[in-house]
Amino acid sequence: MILHIDMDAFYASASLIERPDLFGQPVIVGGAGRGVVLSATYEARRSGVSSGMPMGRARRLCPDAVVLAPDYDLYTQISGSIMHLFSQVTPLVEPISLDEAFLDVGGVCNGPESAAALGHELRDAVADEQGITCSVGVAPMKFVAKLASTSAKPDGLRLVRQDEVLDFLHPLPVEALWGVGASTQEKLHTLGLRTVGDIAHLPQRTLVRSLGQASGMTLHRLAWGHDERRVVPHEPERSIGSDETFGEDLDDPVLIKRHLLKLSDRVAARMRSAEVAGRTVVLKVRFSDFTTITRSRTLSEHTDVSREVYAVAAQLFDALGLQRARIRLVGVRVQGLTDRRLTSRQGKLGEREFGWQEADRAVDRASARFGAGIVRPASLVG
Repeated sequence: MILHIDMDAFYASASLIERPDLFGQPVIVGGAGRGVVLSATYEARRSGVSSGMPMGRARRLCPDAVVLAPDYDLYTQISGSIMHLFSQVTPLVEPISLDEAFLDVGGVCNGPESAAALGHELRDAVADEQGITCSVGVAPMKFVAKLASTSAKPDGLRLVRQDEVLDFLHPLPVEALWGVGASTQEKLHTLGLRTVGDIAHLPQRTLVRSLGQASGMTLHRLAWGHDERRVVPHEPERSIGSDETFGEDLDDPVLIKRHLLKLSDRVAARMRSAEVAGRTVVLKVRFSDFTTITRSRTLSEHTDVSREVYAVAAQLFDALGLQRARIRLVGVRVQGLTDRRLTSRQGKLGEREFGWQEADRAVDRASARFGAGIVRPASLVG
């Protein structure tokens, strides 16, 4: 059995640890000015406030709310303690973000009821040790466990046994399935599909014809409760990078920077996929005699935007002042990674920067559907 444990209003709950006088009041955690809501207490949510909402709108919806600035160090510390607690129960812990994780407890539990009992114990331990509540989903597969924890919020536990999976899934709206965003939801609604059960009973070939091979087959399998993915323990990546060794040594700066653009695009896409952002861009250059140098620059704010990673890499390369030096390899790496939702920049972008960010995400969606490289910067075409 698999547990999905999700902290309730994590960032708001964690912030209240240092402000116990605010318990029971509407509290919003987020950036100032044009920032967005990082989290909100359930008292604020009852007024319509939700994560990701512009702060201005949140204040209008809940004018009596107390606004607190995020404390990223506190969140990281609490998350680390919670994940350590989980690892004392089973080595198969897969953190999804600071506030949620999957646990495979098949090796320590002898059935659904035993797994649910363990879920209750962990829920109580998190509350006792950290002073925050969490919700637990217990199911035979990952995505059902996650849906179960959502249905148990706040501060609850939902057990879905193997023979209950379809009864649990089929009444849910189509957007409950992983991979169903606004665009896919619209296509499904056009087909007259409103529930997961509707998807399950539609011929798979019809779904594939409308959504494409990968999405159509995946959604049909999920609708029938099939999810073979295992819980994969992993350490959070400290950096993300990519190198390229040229078939022949290059000495043309324009051509070399085209390769830097490609590498920057690849690295930024990997960061977005991992839902992280970084602050330090590192350039690596290896010459024909195998001498290797690195240069780095730390930004004032985190980024996962391809254009910004490339801009720094290109500036670092230009600063080397190389005059027709023969280069064998170049690499781009981004360090200082953190959960992108916790970055101080989140929600403070101007229109131009927001446009580049949205463009990157449009490219990501196209790549996911049609394959990597389907959309590339114009300078890389031809």
